[in-house]
Amino acid sequence: MGNGHDHGHGGVGSAATSASGKYVRRLAYSFAILLAFFVLEAVVGFLTSSLALLSDAGHMLTDVLGVGMALAAITAARRSTRAKRTFGLYRIEVLAALANAVLLFGVAGYILYEAVGRFLRPTEVAGLPMMLTAAAGLVANLVVFAMLRAGSSESLNVRGAYLEVLADTVGSLGVLVGGALTWAFGWYLADPIVACAVGLFVLPRTYKLARQALRILVQEAPEGVDVHELHGELSSLSAVTEVHDLHVWTLTSGMEVASAHLAAQPDADHGDVLVAAQQLLSERYSIDHATLQVEPADCASRCQNLTW
Repeated sequence: MGNGHDHGHGGVGSAATSASGKYVRRLAYSFAILLAFFVLEAVVGFLTSSLALLSDAGHMLTDVLGVGMALAAITAARRSTRAKRTFGLYRIEVLAALANAVLLFGVAGYILYEAVGRFLRPTEVAGLPMMLTAAAGLVANLVVFAMLRAGSSESLNVRGAYLEVLADTVGSLGVLVGGALTWAFGWYLADPIVACAVGLFVLPRTYKLARQALRILVQEAPEGVDVHELHGELSSLSAVTEVHDLHVWTLTSGMEVASAHLAAQPDADHGDVLVAAQQLLSERYSIDHATLQVEPADCASRCQNLTW
């Protein structure tokens, strides 16, 4: 049965590039821009006692950490060549996305908590410096937003950084409006109101990111792949009598993996069955790495005792 095994093109643990890897340079530029403006917002927010600006700086910090973790994860995944890491370190990218989500939850919760105190005890805020700093932060966010937008649809790792920048862009807009109201009318409640709005905007998007990362980590079938339908299509291939031990999962964004046993008719050409299954998985489901065992029909009973 040696010709009945297919291990894809180059192997998962080889030099394959994940979806995130195509955006390393953009992530690096984004990291530098965000780091500079985080320092600016944090300093001005502290000096002006602006909770909204400190909130925006907090989100900017998560942007910096998020992009930094994304870069570190991609670098680690690329350099993983040890024989024991047969799947590489691509899962680090997913862990980075989950860490970003946890960080965002924490920042949003803290800002909402602090905002309640500001409603009870309004604090005087310097509106003009707050507004000018928010405007500068908005420009930085828009630049980074544009650089990461394309990658957000391909990579969960890049999407984590992108969502943080998106939230921070909305936050900068809110701080800008709050600063204008404070400067023009002396309405200090605008500051905690903006801070609450930013926190509430971030939470549902953070939940979605965390849910997507957890789906991958628990090895659920990729979204959009109907496993029952896939099983039926493999079973319908010429000369295939049964399909069992079918597994489909995502290694990291853009890298779907499958494995299955295909029981074939006694006179079947295992090579032909293998090629047909490969084409089906690649063309219909965009699964290019599949480990497929083609075996005689009377061998299927060996797998019947498996409980997982």
